[in-house]
Amino acid sequence: MDDFIYIKTFNNRTEAEMARQLLESNGIQARISSDDVGGMEPHLRLHSGGVKLLVRKSNSKKALSLLGEHKK
Repeated sequence: MDDFIYIKTFNNRTEAEMARQLLESNGIQARISSDDVGGMEPHLRLHSGGVKLLVRKSNSKKALSLLGEHKK
């Protein structure tokens, strides 16, 4: 089974959820990782480095393309 990898960090959960929905509507399974207690404690996010978007490694290039990102 393909592992999930981090592809992008967002400043807030709403932006991350919008990106996740875009990816999933295009057939890419995505997850969100954040230590902000599900958005209930957003100040905790500052200490954890933001809200991270993860996808399967095999889908990372397609996901970055859909998000308008270019992996260098």
